[in-house]
Amino acid sequence: MPVARTADGAVHYDAVDITAPWRTKGLPIVFHHGIGSSAMLWRGWFPALIDRYPLVAFDMRGCGRSSRPPADFEWSLQRMIDDLFAVADAAGLDRFNLVGESLGGTVALAAAIARPERIATLTVSNGAHLGSSIRRVEVWCGQLDHGGSAGWSHAFMPDRFHSGVLEAKEETWFEAQQADWPRDSILKALGVLVGTDLTSRLDEVCCPVLLLHPDGSPFIPVPIMAELHRLLPDARLNIVGRARHGLPFSHASQCAGLLRAFLDGQT
Repeated sequence: MPVARTADGAVHYDAVDITAPWRTKGLPIVFHHGIGSSAMLWRGWFPALIDRYPLVAFDMRGCGRSSRPPADFEWSLQRMIDDLFAVADAAGLDRFNLVGESLGGTVALAAAIARPERIATLTVSNGAHLGSSIRRVEVWCGQLDHGGSAGWSHAFMPDRFHSGVLEAKEETWFEAQQADWPRDSILKALGVLVGTDLTSRLDEVCCPVLLLHPDGSPFIPVPIMAELHRLLPDARLNIVGRARHGLPFSHASQCAGLLRAFLDGQT
């Protein structure tokens, strides 16, 4: 199992390169998930991309196979950026396409500002530049107090998906992997997100940007994403219908198709 070693623990990732030999290989794609998710979130995207693009997806610190920090660990946006580039370095990637969802989208924006020479393109799904725009997060602490991570995950599902969008086995899997997140990781990561405001630095994002956003996210209203689109120098916005905050999972094929067209269009 590939791993990026850092001074504060290990970040585990998956790397897949089975690009077709008759195709011109594109730059690798690195995927960064958000709170309550994992590297497995992106598997539904792989079929549309894997013939041309090497793919890297990792479990962010605090969840899945990666190190779970102690209670006194100091979470920060900079640490998350460092983890992202630690994975890229461990995978041998100098320059790459970056995809992030939710908190991962915010980290991806910050990474493109911090190290623009490393990021060829940026894709943000159901994410924002302004953490204070996140709605209803104040109830999470209460849900965790009363029902633990499992109770929080169960209550979170209607915010993720419209009823009937997922097959039963997909819904069961997603709720279970979401419930695997420890309380500290949920709340500490959320604290980083809510405390982030990248507004004044968005003009520093010099790469092409693809924005994918659900029409019904209960956390990030469409006008926030429209404002992000306006503030970025080179961005295109796609609003996906009948979708909530679980957009990358419920609409994986559609999102991956949009990403494929975006990336193919850069060459």
